[in-house]
Amino acid sequence: MTILYNPFFLLFSTSTALFLFRIVLIKAGLIYIVRKKWRLVEDCFHVYQFFKVPKFNESMQRNQLYHKVMVYLNSLTSVEDSDFTNLFTGKKPNDIVLSLDPNQIVEDDFLGAKIFWINEDNNLMLKIRKADKRRVLRPYLQHIHSVSDDLDDQKQDLKLYMNVVDNQKVRWISVPFNHPSTFETIAMESDLKNKVKSDLESFLKAKQYYHRLGRVWKRSYLLYGSSGTGKSSFIAALANFLSFDVYDIDLSKLSDDSDLKLLLLQSTAKSVIVIEDLDWYLSAKSTAVSLSGILNFMDGILTSGCGEERLMVYTMNSKDHVDQSILRPGRIDVHIHFPLCDFTAFKTLANNYLGLKDHKLFPLVEELFQNGSSLSPAEICELMIASRNSPSRALKSIINALQTDGDAKGALNIGRSRKPLDEAGETSGVFGKEGANAVKEFKKLYGLWRVKSSRRSQSFDLNSYQNEGG
Repeated sequence: MTILYNPFFLLFSTSTALFLFRIVLIKAGLIYIVRKKWRLVEDCFHVYQFFKVPKFNESMQRNQLYHKVMVYLNSLTSVEDSDFTNLFTGKKPNDIVLSLDPNQIVEDDFLGAKIFWINEDNNLMLKIRKADKRRVLRPYLQHIHSVSDDLDDQKQDLKLYMNVVDNQKVRWISVPFNHPSTFETIAMESDLKNKVKSDLESFLKAKQYYHRLGRVWKRSYLLYGSSGTGKSSFIAALANFLSFDVYDIDLSKLSDDSDLKLLLLQSTAKSVIVIEDLDWYLSAKSTAVSLSGILNFMDGILTSGCGEERLMVYTMNSKDHVDQSILRPGRIDVHIHFPLCDFTAFKTLANNYLGLKDHKLFPLVEELFQNGSSLSPAEICELMIASRNSPSRALKSIINALQTDGDAKGALNIGRSRKPLDEAGETSGVFGKEGANAVKEFKKLYGLWRVKSSRRSQSFDLNSYQNEGG
């Protein structure tokens, strides 16, 4: 059977569809205009009261209510109806996050009352009918607290804050914190990992315990050890484990002690506050912040004024020459030493970076470690990354580096008694010379210079570990 198509009928149908579509658009536009005009008419017959929620108080301390309201407003579906809404990518590339733009209005309904929020610069303005205020305002604010707390608990997108100087004033700027480090990926003794995780879990549950003792609900960690031993990766693992934002303080950008106080006051609860290389700043006097300013920062008086549930983390290459007043209990609760790599840590790295749980060259690597040779985890990781497509070649590069550059008394003797390995796993003077040179050039390229330090068998300083809140 043959079906004949009438071109005039098709043209008529298309034109009709377009006409109807235009009518719908015009109708929608008219409805929007009428609603907007009606709102203006309503305003003439209702008396409104306004409440301002500033971002900072008169002491430039962060207003926690402002944060809660912003979290709540950005969760409302009515944000999509605002005249102007920002779109951002979330933690995953396919996630789209809506965020209210400045000077926009969001409408909300609560207990039959119409409530309006106006987003101004560093202020949120609440607009509510005076007739509804007494009935609605207090339960509405409690509702905001409850919803924002639930959303914060479910929050997946962490942020990394850094201090900058803008118009001679110090302030925070933030970027998404997407560091992949976890307790499963860092090279650390399993017993120590379990102690740290147990300490953190106990801390999170200890709010009432701390308050009963009259102490601020915070915990302080000192991470010390040579460069490249994994302190920064450990901090990232802490943040991911706790789902806390990270505030990284650069002391060199501060002009005096008051800047340090201001940064702490403008940080939020449920955060990791970090000062790296604290011993260097103190010894080199490369910052305008005084020792007294740092001690006051570490104490709980300032922290109590800007929210609780914080983890304070300080890193050092060595604590041997640091003023003991900094290290006393109360300022530092947990001391963790990060040694150079040993064979146990090496096996963790080999599994993570090369997918190796065992290899015929492992016994030789273990022998080198047992005889005192060692490298930092960062050096071993970079050698693995460079030869990630050939695990055997990566292990040979590490063996050559341990033989020639390992930080220990036995390293040189081992290097003389053993020739470096060739491609077949046998000794070869030619390959060994080239391999050693390649390792040295590679280390120069990546700037892997080590600070020598003694290795300790016990990483967790139990004398400084105070089981408060756990």
